[in-house]
Amino acid sequence: MRFYGWQPGLEAALTHIAGTTVLLTGATGGIGRALAHRLARANATLVVTGRQPEALETLAAEVGARPVVADLGDPDAVARLAAQCPDVDVLVANAALPASGDLLDYTPAQIERALAVNLTAPVLLSRLLAPRMVARGRGHLAFVGSMSGKAATPYSSLYTASKFGLRGFAHSLRLDLHDTGVGVSLVQPGFVRDAGMFAATGAEVPSGVRTVSPDEVAAAVVRAVEDNRGETNIAPLELRLRCALAVQFPDFAARSHRHADTDPTVHQVIEAQRASR
Repeated sequence: MRFYGWQPGLEAALTHIAGTTVLLTGATGGIGRALAHRLARANATLVVTGRQPEALETLAAEVGARPVVADLGDPDAVARLAAQCPDVDVLVANAALPASGDLLDYTPAQIERALAVNLTAPVLLSRLLAPRMVARGRGHLAFVGSMSGKAATPYSSLYTASKFGLRGFAHSLRLDLHDTGVGVSLVQPGFVRDAGMFAATGAEVPSGVRTVSPDEVAAAVVRAVEDNRGETNIAPLELRLRCALAVQFPDFAARSHRHADTDPTVHQVIEAQRASR
């Protein structure tokens, strides 16, 4: 991949969020709100985006950000968003649809939308924003993924596909942009309390499952940007170990999911998220 303005020998120049212009997608969700407040406290000039105008305006007023309404399922809207933010130093691509449930229950249009928001939009925004960062010799692209990008789970084939793809994209792009002054980071949370599928659907966290908070995820994103970390897995040790095992032995790991059909929590989450497809 070649970007205009590239100069060899440059290391990632960002060491502090303070004073940078940050574009945050998916700003009105639980993790998005935590990110917005964390980035504002870090003294970033913040641009927040989402699909819900009223929620976005409220959040923007809270953190002193500029709101830009955009539907990331529409490639033209993604292009307009990038054109409205020409001087972005940091992209924090956080927006995602839950995309849970059996693939056979999805229409082709719903499949296209899930992949557009979760994977295509971050790729397009990177392609549209990175050249200016490279020309300036500084910048950062940060992606909020999921531990589902390392290990498959039942009834999440679309979501898992998008997060596997995002992980591969982030790592490869980091290689492409090495020495341009532009860093690339991926932050992968595990189960998140007070946000995400449990908070949004009212489902109870399964007994024995440890969670992380939205603010822990937000703090990890800021650290990843400032330290130019390639991948940060923000999850309890046991989940990180299970995911590492699944990477090496997917068939063995799959055996632990064979009783998902009888888990009422799984089906409660799927039904509650159906409207967001």
